Parts: sequence; C-alpha cells; structure tokens
Amino acid sequence: MERFDVAIVGGGPAGMSAGEQAASHGASAVVLEQGVPRADRDFLGPDSTDAAGMLDYWVDIMDEDYREIPDEVVLRELDRVDFVGPNETATLRKTGIEASYPKMGFTFHRARMDDWLRERAEDAGAEYRVGVGVKRAETDLDAAYRHTLRLADGEDVEAKYLVLADGPQRRVTLGVLDQFMPGGRSVADHLSPPTANHIAYQEYREFPEELFEPSALKFWWGVMPGETAYPWVFPNDGTVARVGLTMPIGMDLADVENPDAYALLRPDDEGIPRGGEYVRRLLEYEYGDEYDVDADFPLAEDRGKSKGTETYPISSTRPIESPTKAGIAVAGGAMGTTSAFHEGGYHVAVRSGKIAGRLAATDAIESYNDEWKAAIGEEILRNVSFADIVADYGPDDWDHAFSVIHNITDDDGSGLIKSKVGSGVSGAKLAAQYKRVKFGYRNGGYVQLKESEYVV
Repeated sequence: MERFDVAIVGGGPAGMSAGEQAASHGASAVVLEQGVPRADRDFLGPDSTDAAGMLDYWVDIMDEDYREIPDEVVLRELDRVDFVGPNETATLRKTGIEASYPKMGFTFHRARMDDWLRERAEDAGAEYRVGVGVKRAETDLDAAYRHTLRLADGEDVEAKYLVLADGPQRRVTLGVLDQFMPGGRSVADHLSPPTANHIAYQEYREFPEELFEPSALKFWWGVMPGETAYPWVFPNDGTVARVGLTMPIGMDLADVENPDAYALLRPDDEGIPRGGEYVRRLLEYEYGDEYDVDADFPLAEDRGKSKGTETYPISSTRPIESPTKAGIAVAGGAMGTTSAFHEGGYHVAVRSGKIAGRLAATDAIESYNDEWKAAIGEEILRNVSFADIVADYGPDDWDHAFSVIHNITDDDGSGLIKSKVGSGVSGAKLAAQYKRVKFGYRNGGYVQLKESEYVV
C-alpha cells in the first residue's frame, strides 16, 4: 500500500497543474493518468484532443508568464477572430480585456502543451504515472489517509487529500461524489450525463497557400443546427489548419426547426451529418466554387490523434462546488468549467488545478470553493451568460447579432463599444440582455451544486 499526501485522478491540464503545485508546496503527490495513444506522440499521455486556441487574457487566467511557454508549443500568433454568420460577419482584433499577452492570442499544439505541464509537475517532484487506470475511490473520513484509490492493476493508493481531475467524462468523479449525496441523489443529475453531451470532430487539412490565414481564427455560427453547434478553422504551422466542429450528441433531424435555413444541411439528408461530412460541406461551402476539396485540401495524415483526424467528447455544464470537508477538490472539466458557450476550458482547468494542488498541500483545502470562484468566476459568469443568451439562436438570430456587433464596435475591431449614440437601439438591447442575465448569476449563482448540499 502506497501513501501520498495528495492523489490526483487524471493527468490532463488540471491534474498536471495540481500535481505541480502540490509538489512545489512540499507535499508528496501522485498523478494517475489512464493514458491514450496518439499518432503524433511516442508515448501514452492524456487525451490531448482539442482545437487548442488561447486568447490573450486566458494566459493570465492560467496564472502563467507567456514568455515561459516553449516555442515549440505555440503554432501561430493571432491578430483577429472572425465570426461568420449566414449573411453577416463580425471581426474582433482585441478581446477588450486587459492582458499581459501582446497579441490577440495564439494557437498551440495541445499534446506539446500537455507534455510541458507534465515535465513541470515531475520537475517539482510529483510522481506522474501513465497507463494506470483508477477503478474507483473510497473515502473513510475517520482515517488519517482518508482516500483509497483502487487501481486497475490491483494495487491500492492511499492519500490524505484527493483531487479529481478526470475531465468531462468524470469516470471516477461521479462515483466519488455520490458518496456524499443525500437521498439517493446523484451528481450526474447536475453534471449530466456521465458521458459527454457534445461531440467534437476535427481534421488536419493542408490549405492552398493563397487561402491560408495564419493569424486568424474563424468560427461559423448559424450554418448547422443545435445548441453550441458551430464549425471552425484554426491555423497551425506551415499551411495546415484544423477544420472542425462541435455538435450535440444524439440530435435528430426531425427536431430541427426549418432545416432549409442551415447552409450545411441538404434537402436529401435523412439525418444529422457525421463530423467528416460536415467538414467536407464547410470547405465546399466556403471554397467549392474554385477549389476541389480532395485535391486542394488534402488530409495531413501524420497529424493529430489518428490519420489526421480527432474525435473527442465535451460535457459543458455550469460548475459544481467540491465537498472540501472530506478533503476533496474537483478541478477543470470534471467540475464543469468547460465553457457552455465556446467549449473552451484549458485555461480554467490549469488555474483550478493549481489552486486545488496548492491548497491540498498546505492543509487549506476547505477554502478551495471560495478561491476558485475568486480566480475564474468572472470567466465562468461571462460564458454561462452568453450560453443562455444564444441557446435558442437560429440563422437569422446569428446574422442579427453579428450585424449589431459590427455596428457597435470600433472600426478597428478592438472590441471597444462605440458611443451610445452610435451603438443604436439594437446594441443597447443586446448589452442590456447580457447585463440582465449576468445579474441573475451574481454572487456565484452560476454554481449548480453547492457544498452545503453534500452530506459529509
């Protein structure tokens, strides 16, 4: 039986950051990662599949110095983000949020970023074990080492503190937290479902040089149905870009109101297209008049998880608090910090993991819920509010929104609002709606499961 001060389930950005901080603050720490293979990695690691873009202020949310990020991690520096609707487009060249990073943001190689975080955790003294699955974790509040982790190889690990960072599928988290739920309730009722509720798919495609935009992220809204359903293009190194999309799992075409309004649906569709078909249609929609998709946008099969493609689950909900009196902190995607608006969550995973690891190492874990809300609460509040506003948007709504954004922001795309006279009635209504929704989630109201609801 091995014993540690802090055991961390999951070796993604939240888990590695927790391990690094726990070890840096003098604790014995172990990070347990099941591990998956990737074509572009020579060893097992976390499921490093993501569109992998970082906005300027997200670096500060991570509490990182951008100058320390290795050069091989950053693929492209960005100077703008294009939001494309069926007929209207809005471009932002600044987030409008104060940030240390001097550009709009950057795209990065997710597996390399993960591996850098892993190196930092190991250099700090954390033990990182990959290829080790955790079957379950059991808690005895009267024991000195309260948490026993049952591993797939038959071994057990005991720890004083437990950080749950097993991502949006929460294979271990749900069972652990259900120990403290009253009346037969399940945490899955809040973080529903135990499997992801969205699926993301992306392909690494070579672009014709004249079409490749190395410093721009592009998102299309209102061209495919479903809440939080949109395609994207993220520039990589060379002329390779990641072309992908996110969409709800299990969506039925029969439930789509006015399917003819969506540019990526076709009259003869018998169901919602699969990810690869959506990517093909997007490229044809944008470039098909002059280019052949197969000949001019070939797959870069030496990239990504498998032959130039990646599929990964996303479960984006409002976050939950942790049962800290039991010596447990839930971090990153496992606690529901992945944005329900844009599906991004790397930055808040890193920051919440750092907080969890530091507090566990210093016997101060009971302040975790307050500290993560102070550090990332404004970002969560912003994303939850936007997600509520656009939840029922259709193509016309997206066109209207992008027209308003174009009209109320400065001509340089800085994200700064023009004068009230110039913003117009529509701009004022949109701003008022955003303020109203945010007000409804004030004082941590975006949390969907409070610590007081656990029985510890």
